[in-house]
Amino acid sequence: MARGSFLVLPLLLLSAWSVAAHKHHDELTEEQANAPVDTILWLHIFLQAAVWGVLFPTGMVLGLSRSRWHVPLQSVGFALTAAGYVLGHSHKGRAFLAGAHGKMANILFIPIALQLFLGVYLKLHIHEQTLRPWAVRLHGVVGKAYPILGWVQMLFGAITFGGYCRGDNLGQCLAHYIMGSGFIAYGTIMAILLLVGEAWIRRSGRSPDWWDSWVIMLWGIVNTFTEHRGSSWSVKDMQHTILGVLWWAGGILGIYLSRNNQRSVVPALIIILTGWAMSDHAQALMLSTKVHALFGYTLMSAGLARIIEICFVAPKYTPEVVAGDGHSEHTLDGAREDTALAPSSPSRAFRHLPPFLLVASGLLFMSATDEELHFVNDNGMDHVTYILIMFSIAFVLYTLIVTLINLYSTTGRNATAAAAAGDGAIELTEGNKWYAPVPATDVEPASHVIGDDD
Repeated sequence: MARGSFLVLPLLLLSAWSVAAHKHHDELTEEQANAPVDTILWLHIFLQAAVWGVLFPTGMVLGLSRSRWHVPLQSVGFALTAAGYVLGHSHKGRAFLAGAHGKMANILFIPIALQLFLGVYLKLHIHEQTLRPWAVRLHGVVGKAYPILGWVQMLFGAITFGGYCRGDNLGQCLAHYIMGSGFIAYGTIMAILLLVGEAWIRRSGRSPDWWDSWVIMLWGIVNTFTEHRGSSWSVKDMQHTILGVLWWAGGILGIYLSRNNQRSVVPALIIILTGWAMSDHAQALMLSTKVHALFGYTLMSAGLARIIEICFVAPKYTPEVVAGDGHSEHTLDGAREDTALAPSSPSRAFRHLPPFLLVASGLLFMSATDEELHFVNDNGMDHVTYILIMFSIAFVLYTLIVTLINLYSTTGRNATAAAAAGDGAIELTEGNKWYAPVPATDVEPASHVIGDDD
């Protein structure tokens, strides 16, 4: 790692010089704005999307599983990132206004340089009892932030490429992109918890719905006080504000009902109500109305699938109070025989439906800004084609998510457990339990728990 990192440093310095030397435009002529996109810029787009969207997340997962391929893959990613910076500031043809994408490119040098430094330092194996444990933790935190940083930068890139989110359109863009990204993150976290996170859930002593309810409540408080601006109230202001009230009010109920390690359908019910509201959201364009309606239906389907998963697919409630289970009368019992799901079990297949629908609804909402839909409408595309494009992207994105989850459970120190299971299942724990009481003993599970950095 040390040798590879030192080879990357000159490339980073070159790309930093390229960023500093590249001229960002405050105003564009019509010729500059309509010039064709050259091959160099297309290479920059596809290269950086591959590195930050696939390569770095894969390297992060290999780091979590302690795979020997983590260091080589991340080193290649650093080198390609530097090359991508140079390409992004060497293109000719179409010019773009200065914006968040260019500023974020400069900011990204901080985590890149920090991760390079920490990687070299950790390979030296010095200060084992003093500084190194803290460096390990910091290295893990920065590494886990890479997918988020990459996602934000790719969104900024798409916004810059389309010339969106300027002037009066900024507020709407923020609402769509932040909330849409939130739904995608929600689906991703749900998939992780359902597939490889059950040991962490057991140790936390809280049901997944307790965590969901807290996030919904806090986001509702923020939404209640940020959706209305000015003195007059529009229909959209009223709808968005009352959605915030719905979230924090329902979130409070969800927290209460999810106490003592219990399951609750309240977060799913809030998702259904939000989807219904969005499906009947008034829009100026018919295309926009259709896209918002399908977004709402998809979100409602995600909430319904979550209720089915909680009430009918997950193990039934046990009336017995087990020592160490948080004294819940309704804690899910993982000791039942029907919780051992076969690889071809319908239950195993169904669990993917709620997170996938959340990912799809997030992409639909992100693609439903006024500027994007006006562009689609002006180019003669109908809502059916546009929606199918978004679902195609959702399939690709969810494939990447579950592939990374499976990679975590079958590589590095988890490879032995996966080979012992022998059924190709993603789950790492014995018995394939969905959710179980907190263990009464102090014995740690043999499998790796998400979040451990030791």
